Order: sequence, then structure tokens, then C-alpha cells
Amino acid sequence: MITPRTTAVLGLGRMGSAFAARLAGHGHHVIGWTRSGRAAPDGCGTAGDPAEAVAAADVVLLALFDGRACREVLDRVHGALRPGAVVLNTATIAPAEAAELSRQTGPAYVHAPVLGSVAAAASGDLEILTAAAPEALERALPVLRTLGGVRSVADAATAAALKLVANATLAGSVLALRDALQQADALGLSRPQVLDVLERGQLGRLVGRKRAFLGAGPGPGSDSGRAARHGPAEFTVGALAKDTALLAAASRLPLRSAAELAGSPAGPGADIALAATVPAVDDAVLAPLRAYVRGHATGDPAHFRAAFLPTAHVEGLRDGAFVSWRLDDYCALFDGRPAADEAARSRRVDSVDVHGTVATAAMTLWHGADTFTDVFLLVRTGDGWRIANKAYDRRRAA
Repeated sequence: MITPRTTAVLGLGRMGSAFAARLAGHGHHVIGWTRSGRAAPDGCGTAGDPAEAVAAADVVLLALFDGRACREVLDRVHGALRPGAVVLNTATIAPAEAAELSRQTGPAYVHAPVLGSVAAAASGDLEILTAAAPEALERALPVLRTLGGVRSVADAATAAALKLVANATLAGSVLALRDALQQADALGLSRPQVLDVLERGQLGRLVGRKRAFLGAGPGPGSDSGRAARHGPAEFTVGALAKDTALLAAASRLPLRSAAELAGSPAGPGADIALAATVPAVDDAVLAPLRAYVRGHATGDPAHFRAAFLPTAHVEGLRDGAFVSWRLDDYCALFDGRPAADEAARSRRVDSVDVHGTVATAAMTLWHGADTFTDVFLLVRTGDGWRIANKAYDRRRAA
């Protein structure tokens, strides 16, 4: 095995800096470069230009944000690469981007996305998915094994796809944690007590790692509002949103977390844990849905007029025939009195998805022998959120 003499780390963000520090601390000669001009960690050299960084490097490690950055940097250093140098790309990018970079770079390219956080990089406990020609992989192994365990896969596109799928599970865990915390807050439970219990369940590993960010509860002055003081983000909401969007585009299948993370009030630069501490949906979006529920509970059509736009339509199948009612027609169905069996009826908001000034929502209503699923389109007007249209499905118990 040929031991690399010099490793150039291009990109000195959170992960890149952790890579550089780990390698330098284990006997590798490291030269770092970043577009921001940030200095490399102690024990590493710093280059002012990427071509300068790679000129003497046996391994060129890319720790960049996305596929575009990878292409731009590789274009800049192409003429400066040493004969036999290996390009080791750890970036999380789309499968098609990984395949194209592999084709363009040739047999010296190693696609190596990593599973793990900054802490795992610092301790050498990453899991690294690698796709490369045997000779290139052999040259890169001293660097890879310093950073973690190596798992070989068929090709660059497969490695990139597996990384995106892995990150999708992280996104789902963050959003599941958010839902659990919000339900607990609605029930008036103590945040520390809830975290104690969650840490012992299926989300335990995430809660244990991120507990300092999760705080004591929502609102001004709470620990969640001061979470940034507990340390810098290891993995940002913006980076995870980027990864889930790449997966949704590559698979051509809906991925709810892609939209939810992209619109998270936590902000793109926040640690992913903070996406679990902010409301999924602003109360203003829920207001017309609550007015709609009050209309059914009381039989008073005034609540429906407050919930819907005057131009709204209600559509669905009624007694086997398709109906499309204007708001006045719909309100005429209610006489201002609750249903006789109102005490036995119930309603539940199942989902709300907000996309800027529009939103969709779904609700289940159990009304005697009938179960309704209502699907709403909402818009934000100058007077707040209103329901623009409703479609419904009606199922009668056998």
C-alpha cells in the first residue's frame, strides 16, 4: 500500500475542518483551502488558492456543500493535479452528479460520502461509502481509514443514493421529534421529563446527542431560544433540506421532509435539532380550520363564513352524485343548531403543509355513521389565512 504523503482538503467548513484536524493529528501532512479564506486547523497548512493546495497532494479531499461547488473547484484544480493523485469526494450530492464527476475525473476518482457527524469525524468513527477503481481506492485507504470504517459499493451513483436515503431517515427522525415535543407541550408536560422519556425510546440516540439544543420548552427566554449558546451546529437545517430535496428529485417520489425542512422557521444555518423545537405550522394557518370545526360543532354558518373565502367551493360525492356548492349553498345546509348527536361526534386535523402564501390541509370528521375526509386549499390574504376550496370523501359505516 502506498501511503499518501500530502492530503489537500478543499473546503474547511464543519466537516472539512474536522477531516483536516483528524488527519493532521494522525501523521498526515495536510494543506487546507476554503473559498471563505478560513485558516486550516492547527497542524495543517493553509493555501490561498485550490491549485496551490493540490499541487503537491497525493490525495485531494473534497469537503464541499453541493455538486455545483464540486464541479467548480475541480475545474479550477484540474490542471494542477499531480499524475497519480486521487480525488476523494465526501460531498453529499445527487446520484447523477456523482456519476458525472466520476466520468469526468476518470479512474482517479473516489466517491466517498460519509455517515456521521462532526464528532464522528473528529474521533475517526465515520462510516464511509466508497466507490472507486481498485487502484484509486488503495491509494486513498490510508486517509479513509484514519477517518472511519470503509464500506465499498458498486459505483458513485449508488454511493450518493445510499447517502441520501440515510439522510432521509435523519430528517424523518428530526420531524418525528418535533411532533412529539409539540404534542407534549400541548399537553402541558415538562420538557425535561419528556426528553428523559424520549431518550429511552426509538429517538433516544438523537435526543441524547442533541439534548442541549432541545431546551426546556418553547417561548422567549426558554432554553430552546438560547440553544445556539450550546455550541455550533454540527449539521445544519439548510444542509439536510438540500439533501432531502436531492433525494426527492432523484427518486421522483414525494418526500414530505423535503418541503418541511425547506420551510422550517429554525432557519437554514441552525443545527438540525432546532428544527424540532419550532412550530411546524403557525397558529394563523390553523385559525380557519378551527373556525370550520366550530361551524360543525355549533351548526352556526357564521363560522364557515369566517373560515372560507366568499368565492370558495365545496366539492365531493353526495348520495352518489357529484356536487359543487358555492359557499352560500354550503352554509344553507346548517340551521344554527348543533346536531342531535354532537356529543358523540369528533374531528381531527391530520396534516397541514404550508408553502409560502398557500397551504393544504386534511381533516377527518366522525359524524355518526359517516366518516368524512376533508381536504382543504388555503391561501393567505390581506386579512389572514382563509380556506379557498374544500373537497371531501364520505364513507358510511356498513
